[in-house]
Amino acid sequence: MAAPELISPRSTRVTAARRLAKRSFRAKERRFLAEGPQAVREAIAHAPGSTPTLLELFATAEAAERHADLVAAARAGGTLIHHAPDAVVADLADTVTPQGLLGVCRFLDTRFEDIVAARPRLVAVLAHVRDPGNAGTVLRCADAAGADAVVLTDASVDAYNPKAVRASAGSLFHLPVAVGVPVEHAVAGLAAAGVRVLAADGAGSADLDDELDAGTMSAPTAWVFGNEAWGLPEETRALADAVVRVPIHGKAESLNLATAAAVCLYASSRAQRRGARRNRS
Repeated sequence: MAAPELISPRSTRVTAARRLAKRSFRAKERRFLAEGPQAVREAIAHAPGSTPTLLELFATAEAAERHADLVAAARAGGTLIHHAPDAVVADLADTVTPQGLLGVCRFLDTRFEDIVAARPRLVAVLAHVRDPGNAGTVLRCADAAGADAVVLTDASVDAYNPKAVRASAGSLFHLPVAVGVPVEHAVAGLAAAGVRVLAADGAGSADLDDELDAGTMSAPTAWVFGNEAWGLPEETRALADAVVRVPIHGKAESLNLATAAAVCLYASSRAQRRGARRNRS
């Protein structure tokens, strides 16, 4: 059997994929890049209905052999497979040492109105978060804690930034994500759905430990997380039902965004699960 024909670096498909490194082109085409076997695996598994999430897959010869199961599953799901020279995948990849697989995926975002209509119990809202690595990591934390959705406001980084996609470690494909939602609209919509909105801030007047002791954390909750450097602006904090700080019991100056988000989300998740168990007994 003849070897698969390699796609040319000057191919229109390679050029189109390369353009997806820029946010404006991602928004125009409603497509993004997913790099590495983990992201590709999750994209293949995500496909709802008859429309594949993974539209195209670029694979080096070595990666296609090592991950033959993924390539076969992608092809079976309707994905267009491109056998690519190492240089092509390296050019498209965002990492220093590419893993040989790079997918072109369609956008996954969910309408905010649909998230609210589903009556979520735990939501992470990213307001003014600009670092893609942090955004992806918070999304991963929300997924791990069992959150129902993540909302990125219009002042936040693009959820489909390659670094954000990579930092989410596949969680982008696991839970509903709404993007470009004004923070005022997000808070108002969640509040109208009976969700208690808490702003996470190191200078908050409420203490997370006290909230847990008071038993208020078992209610449906949305956590609003702010900018990595300067937190949440006063006008955003004013929208919340309470501004909550994670207590620092040691000598650390502060917690970074992703760590604080993990603590807050897991605190809510544990309280909600405890409350559910009590209600069943």
